[in-house]
Amino acid sequence: MQIPLFAIASALAIHTLWGGNPVAVKLGLEAFPPLWSAFLRFAIAVLCIVTWARLKSIRIWPEVGEWPGLFVLAFLFTIQIVMMNTGINLTNGASAAVMTAAHPLFAGLFAHFMIAGDRLTIRKVVGLLISFCGVGVVLTGGQIPHELSRADIGDLLVLASAVLLGGRMIWTARLVSNIEATRVVLWQMLLSLGVFGTGAALGEEINWDAVGWAPITALAYQGIVIAGLGFMVNAWLVKHYSPTVMVGFGFISPLSGVVLSAFLLGDVLTWDLAAGTAAIGVGMVMLARQARRRPEG
Repeated sequence: MQIPLFAIASALAIHTLWGGNPVAVKLGLEAFPPLWSAFLRFAIAVLCIVTWARLKSIRIWPEVGEWPGLFVLAFLFTIQIVMMNTGINLTNGASAAVMTAAHPLFAGLFAHFMIAGDRLTIRKVVGLLISFCGVGVVLTGGQIPHELSRADIGDLLVLASAVLLGGRMIWTARLVSNIEATRVVLWQMLLSLGVFGTGAALGEEINWDAVGWAPITALAYQGIVIAGLGFMVNAWLVKHYSPTVMVGFGFISPLSGVVLSAFLLGDVLTWDLAAGTAAIGVGMVMLARQARRRPEG
């Protein structure tokens, strides 16, 4: 399948911005705990998407047959976001960026079983193994861990959320082949808002002393740029092109995430982060290049 330059540029831009999401989440968590952060972020995103749908005259209410798939998507979405925000709260921004950026690896595995014609090949498997080695380096700090520290638990939670994110992206690709992309993106958020809001109201308190321009800007970035623009563009890309190819462009995410973490959060760039990021990038490039050579089934 020939992929136009516009689609490639869009994928690279979205994944570059996506790399900054863990950093933005980390900044937002200084004032807004995980569930409040999720609730506010996606409330902003819902407003943006509804406005877009109104301007484009897109029907947002699903048909009867669309509800089961949307409920499955919303369930995956809710669990993934809770795990991601909680994990990022327990680790540093650079590690979270690398763990989150591992989601294309899992998307490739899920696509093998769920997307016709998007099968694993020897080259893809080698790419996946290289990237998994990179994840392992970051998780262990380059050595065999003797105990699970607070940061280790955070990394594992973010990695688990990346597994769900990979699966969610492939499930989204299946849904948008039959359902308008705007509806898919909107309802995964709408169906989760009640869970986020109820959990936040019952179990969390906003740190009002820490509320300032940085956490608020970080929430706006998450809601408008990532959950609004990013989710919409990604849904459009995986609908029209191979999901494995599109998520394969995620090799840029750990690079931008690690750099932004150092610049905005003051995280130290250690050798294991550099090596892990490089390995993940190499593996995902192999995954994307192999997929681009093969026509969709």
